[in-house]
Amino acid sequence: MSFVELKDIRVSYDGKQNILENLSISMQKGELISLLGPSGCGKTTTLRVIAGLISPNDGEFTLDEENLTKVPVHKRNFGMVFQSYALFPHLTIKENVAFGLKLRKLSKETIDERVEKMLEITGLKDFGTRFPKQLSGGQRQRVALARALVIEPKLLLLDEPLSNLDAKLRIAMRIEIKRIQQQLGITTVFVTHDQEECFSISDKVAIMNKGVIEQYDTPEKIYRLPNSKFVAQFIGFENFFELTKNQENQYVTANGLIVESTLSQATQDIATGTIRPDDIEICEGGALKGKILVRTFLGKAHQYEVETALGKLLVNGSDEEVFLPGDELSLHLPAEKLIILEK
Repeated sequence: MSFVELKDIRVSYDGKQNILENLSISMQKGELISLLGPSGCGKTTTLRVIAGLISPNDGEFTLDEENLTKVPVHKRNFGMVFQSYALFPHLTIKENVAFGLKLRKLSKETIDERVEKMLEITGLKDFGTRFPKQLSGGQRQRVALARALVIEPKLLLLDEPLSNLDAKLRIAMRIEIKRIQQQLGITTVFVTHDQEECFSISDKVAIMNKGVIEQYDTPEKIYRLPNSKFVAQFIGFENFFELTKNQENQYVTANGLIVESTLSQATQDIATGTIRPDDIEICEGGALKGKILVRTFLGKAHQYEVETALGKLLVNGSDEEVFLPGDELSLHLPAEKLIILEK
């Protein structure tokens, strides 16, 4: 039995257009699940339904087999961290972390003990007497995390918690979040639009598009085998070309080139082929010929825009041999890297 279950959730703000459309998702206890997708896809709305900040028009939300669909937010005992950390500037770090425990009217001894423990877990043991304005962005983010965790919530909800941090600090903090989550074994729902961020720490990822979940699986499975063109585009596939079936039931390009794939997910006569720029091989004797139009430098490699019979393809090449615009190339599309999707 799943620990968290959203079943056939529908949310409509105006009664006309659905923000969430029959959304269903299940989570196991102790998992870190990410909701990933572009702006407006419904990921924050999903999180707010879980939190109790939004009541769904239809559907059911259960936690540990208890129906919480109609339970108000203040009775759900969830920890929440949002983009703005919402720390109280006039309270010390200890007082900020203790705030939720005081609302629960716990004894001073219990509050002090739990606050000290949480400050140690989040690396804030030496900052308890400081005020938020005296801390860095990363430290304030950890205070917000400590305040959410100290109440010993059944569920931890994180809505773009790293978006206000610079790139280097974001990497450090996502590792920190995963460490704390694993240490405490707390079931966590993490909302982000950053693919790298979410893939690095999640047990499972739900990729959302226009209020529905396009794919829900492990980061590894989604990265290697997206199940739709939308998912493929969102996670970094940049080369797409149309394929049709010939009389031998093989997929071919418009000019008759047979395309082989061990990762075909298509059954219809017209399909879409896709492959990452990193996975196209530049080699002598490659079946696909092309001419370089543009070369760009990526740091670890050069990327070429190549005109081919499949159209313009992006191809990444090593620094060992650098080609110039106008050069002719032979390309190989490995069957174990090329994915064929339903059109």
